Amino acid sequence: MTAPTDGATARLAERLLGMRANREVIPPDPSHSVRWHEHDYPSPLARWNYHPEYEIHLIRKGTGKFIVGDHIGTFEAGHVSLVGSGLPHDWVSDLEPGEVLERRDAVIQFDGKWIQQAAVTVPEMEEVKPLLDQSARGIEFLGRSARAAAASIEAMGETEGLERLHHLLELFTILVRAPQEERRYLAEEWFRPQLDGQAAAVVDIVLEYVFSNHAGNIKMSEAAALVGMSEPTFSKYFKRSTGQNFSDLVRKLRLAHARRLLEHSDSAISDICYEVGFSNLSNFNRHFLNDTGETPRRYRQRTQN
Repeated sequence: MTAPTDGATARLAERLLGMRANREVIPPDPSHSVRWHEHDYPSPLARWNYHPEYEIHLIRKGTGKFIVGDHIGTFEAGHVSLVGSGLPHDWVSDLEPGEVLERRDAVIQFDGKWIQQAAVTVPEMEEVKPLLDQSARGIEFLGRSARAAAASIEAMGETEGLERLHHLLELFTILVRAPQEERRYLAEEWFRPQLDGQAAAVVDIVLEYVFSNHAGNIKMSEAAALVGMSEPTFSKYFKRSTGQNFSDLVRKLRLAHARRLLEHSDSAISDICYEVGFSNLSNFNRHFLNDTGETPRRYRQRTQN
């Protein structure tokens, strides 16, 4: 991706002005305990955002990259996650030009105060509170727990009244009792970004640039130009807004892509190295070992067995 033209700069500026809210505002639904909704991708709802409500998120179709806090990973259909209050997040699908994924997401959002209030009269709800505390880092659910949770999320969207409440409690039970080997904690415990509306808009644009060019030549100068900043200003702003350096974001994204290729392809490790954007194999091996604690070869052997 090259530096933006004047027309592209104008469009990006317009987009920035249109995303000034310092958080996503979740409209209350007086007829339901929690909000259940679905949306397409791309969608105005699918962007780098944060909100005080907790969110249970299901990806129904497609593949792509996601960022929760300072964690970057890849997703495919069936991805289930729980995002804590105030934790920024975004799921970016791999799309062909002009492609739209209809009903890509099913999302449940709820106020933590509702759990607190419910537990006063329904003591069994106390069992949910530790899960909400753990969700401050974001949790991805795996295996049998993810499949069961996805079925309950879908059932909520198809029902009303007591039956819908039944599926909600069923979902909470699945997530609360998911074994540790079927949970992946995402953001670092110390992750504390300094977000406001302008920061969320800037980061969203930069993520779109990085995610769509991760295997190519990504330049901080181009990212800075996209949002109308000098490189030094952008570097400090990005670190303050996301809790990580721009170069760290790019490295994590490339390694996440490499993990997916190692899990799901038979491509040579050297080919994967260059495909995800590393310039030499020794550098790729070193970063992969530091990130995962094992070599690419060992990772492939473990995940493909």
